[in-house]
Amino acid sequence: MVLRRAERADVPALLEIETSCFQSDRLSRRSFQRWIASPHGILLLAETEQDVLGYGLVWCLKGTLLARMYSLAVHPDARGMGLAGRLMVELEAQAAARGRCYMRLEVAESNLAAQTLYRQRGYHSFGAYHDYYDDHSDALRMQKRLHAPADRRVYRAAPWYRQSTEFTCGPAALLMAAGSFDAERPLSQEEELDIWREATTIFMTSGHGGCHPIGLALAATRRGMRAEVFLSTREALFVSGVRAEHKKQVMTLVHDSFVRQAQAQALPLHYEELKLDTLESLFSQGKALLMLISTYRLDGHKAPHWVLVTGFDAQCVYVHDPEQGERQQPLDCQDLPIARDSMVKMLSYGSKRLRAVIVLERD
Repeated sequence: MVLRRAERADVPALLEIETSCFQSDRLSRRSFQRWIASPHGILLLAETEQDVLGYGLVWCLKGTLLARMYSLAVHPDARGMGLAGRLMVELEAQAAARGRCYMRLEVAESNLAAQTLYRQRGYHSFGAYHDYYDDHSDALRMQKRLHAPADRRVYRAAPWYRQSTEFTCGPAALLMAAGSFDAERPLSQEEELDIWREATTIFMTSGHGGCHPIGLALAATRRGMRAEVFLSTREALFVSGVRAEHKKQVMTLVHDSFVRQAQAQALPLHYEELKLDTLESLFSQGKALLMLISTYRLDGHKAPHWVLVTGFDAQCVYVHDPEQGERQQPLDCQDLPIARDSMVKMLSYGSKRLRAVIVLERD
């Protein structure tokens, strides 16, 4: 029996295993073809000279240190041979070779055999999804660190909230921050849109405007939080990303208005760049951090995007990303481990290398 990368000619055999192993949530022919071709996918199969006996599929999320096991299946006739364990060992090794520090997966709450295997491989549960599968059954979330444990870790639980529009990442991140202070606080689309109306820049490079850091901070104060804003410039924000002069004028008026409102409310505005060590220190004091990042390292697009910090260790910064991409599951957006040196680069947006951080605490 050998393990090897899957090829397009293996798709019929993979579909046969899928049909024999799963009653629902099956991968399609198109899905297998896509994963075989994807540079971020690792699709391994176990075979003898005669048959394909099983497969394992892992996705290495771009721009992060996270890998996710999408599927693991062994043909019923080949079970009891240790194939699942062998596939996992090789998948973990290949993910680690690509620099991934964590492997995550979901497993049906009723699948005790699979849970036993994962725990024997060093995975631990860290949450659950209700009504996760097509048959409405629940799933456990499990994770394993692929490298040696970090020498320090600061973490605070926060609910994950998916932004409901392409332009409300800021309000979604603020809602998650509010939820980290009050676990019973409801997070609703109505409030998400209310915050956007309070904090929007009106225009951006295309479509609707995103959210201004001072506007978000003002919205936070209206919701019972104390806020401070750290900016790398005193200039009007985001105007270099639009071409039309009337848009620049409107965005400048919005910026100036937010500054005046902050000054009238004695909301602290600091024109300085915070280092990661300083941000970690603030976080360890119980403060929530909303950070503006460039998404280029995550999706190849140079767009400003708000995320919520959920933890630090010696190697990574962990964030909740409110945007769920086309291929992502909610698990892929929560506590994303991003290498510290990568995060330093993500924190600078645009040609003027704008940096913006909102520091929040319970009032």
